[in-house]
Amino acid sequence: MINTDEIRKKATSWLGKEFDEPTRREVQNLLDNDEKGLIDAFYQDLEFGTGGLRGIMGAGTNRMNRYTLGMATQGFANYLKKHAANPSAIKVAIAHDCRNNSSYFARVAADIFTANGFTAYLFESLRPTPELSYAIRLYGCDGGVNITASHNPKEYNGYKVSWNDGGQVVSPHDKGIIDEVRKIKSVSEIKTGGDESRIIMLGEETDRKYLDAVRALSINPDVIKRHHDIGIVYTPLHGTGYMIVPEALAMYGFTNVHTVKEQSVPDGNFPTVRSPNPEEPDALSMAVALAREKGADLVMATDPDGDRLGVAVRKPSGEFILLNGNQTGALLTWYIISQKKQNGELKGNEYIIYTIVTSDLLGSIADRNGVKSYKVLTGFKFFAELMRDLEGREKYIGGGEESFGYLAGDYVRDKDGVSAITLIAETAAWARDSGKSLWELLLDIYAEYGLYREKLVNVVRKGAEGAAEIRSMMEGFRSHPPQEIAGSKVIRYNDYLTLLSTDPVTGEKTPLRMEKSNVLQFFLADGTKISVRPSGTEPKIKFYFSANTQLNDAARFEEQWQILEKRIDNVIADMKL
Repeated sequence: MINTDEIRKKATSWLGKEFDEPTRREVQNLLDNDEKGLIDAFYQDLEFGTGGLRGIMGAGTNRMNRYTLGMATQGFANYLKKHAANPSAIKVAIAHDCRNNSSYFARVAADIFTANGFTAYLFESLRPTPELSYAIRLYGCDGGVNITASHNPKEYNGYKVSWNDGGQVVSPHDKGIIDEVRKIKSVSEIKTGGDESRIIMLGEETDRKYLDAVRALSINPDVIKRHHDIGIVYTPLHGTGYMIVPEALAMYGFTNVHTVKEQSVPDGNFPTVRSPNPEEPDALSMAVALAREKGADLVMATDPDGDRLGVAVRKPSGEFILLNGNQTGALLTWYIISQKKQNGELKGNEYIIYTIVTSDLLGSIADRNGVKSYKVLTGFKFFAELMRDLEGREKYIGGGEESFGYLAGDYVRDKDGVSAITLIAETAAWARDSGKSLWELLLDIYAEYGLYREKLVNVVRKGAEGAAEIRSMMEGFRSHPPQEIAGSKVIRYNDYLTLLSTDPVTGEKTPLRMEKSNVLQFFLADGTKISVRPSGTEPKIKFYFSANTQLNDAARFEEQWQILEKRIDNVIADMKL
């Protein structure tokens, strides 16, 4: 039950002199005129999760503002003082995206870090997430902060924390930082009045080094020389990509690149799209229209912080189709592995990574070409953790996740939309060199390695009641796992909270060697895979469905694709989603 008296008491404490005048005015207005808004802003503290903060901007304990960000920053600073390699010379890197208040929040964080005696490497203007990861490693920083809410609506902003390897924080540091943040009970504990002399501005020099690392990933530069004029349309969706991507494509040698001018203007209100999410076809509509005008065959978009990539390709009919994240991941995985193999660059210790909810097509491509594949939990922080564990013994060459995030090299430890764009463009050039389109290449991959179709269903449940309903759904699946779904028996289910994989027929249980996570998976006799996972950043529970079959003839693609769709739809209907 929500205690409005307690909420009003909590809100009233934000009228004190330690809060600035705009904040006090906003809180007073909530107290006087907007009880629902007051409850939403103060019914809980904005949770500092394993990756940081993300929330709607505004005054209140459940909002992103200079005070909730400040408490998070001070908590992170306190943790670094205890765990940095050299506590007397701590360095952090700070980046931000195009969102409203992002630049301001980055400056607030820099002020707090330098007030704690740290050196802050602050990007002079907006930069993509992968460049922050690169800068952390380049300058030997103990950690980093990115002010971004990725593809969330314009009302949101966020605070993402990275560790000294450039990856997002993982155990034990994630929980340790959370504990330190929770110890901060008052804004009066935040150190301010930082030292400007401790701020080092990052700009063109860092850009150049990062772009050189991206260019070094090119596998077949001669192919690009032959097809440098392949038509490409790119949109940054008002985000950070406009700073880097066109130059990266030019460095690779592509000469026929068109950007969507209206969407190349940084704007946290995202005025030309309903949502700046490259997973959604609407977000690429202006880019596709420009591609039709220019006769281009390839359309690409990055999200506001430049770490994720959306791709649309022209089919033989002339129609553009937005690839899903698994399809783009399959193209990248196939191209990297097949070309390195053809060029004699595989030494036997290479590996790729993909997540447990990503298409097993990626693993099939790797395994049949003698490359090891590893599965990890959802989130690129687990990519970074595994890369760190295997460093010096095995060589990471690529990987990705179904949510449009990919990483081709090991010079950064987070999703990299910039290198993904350049390599997809190179893959398209290679396909043309072989007399094919990118779409026809994808069909060839399906014919060789199996046809996989995936679908994601989001069940949204907002507020405190919604959170309780999501918990109840997970408890129900966990305590009473289904024995049969859509006429196909469940032959195994994995519970990543107990880290046990169970054979429901024999009752045999085998351990899952991963970190604990609130995820369930059900495997059916017909090859269908169902994954259930509450979102860590949004009020919803996600259901991932995957079905597969053999595709012996690319000409039968549409027929087999519809068969798989029907199979998945039957499963969804049987689960009453």
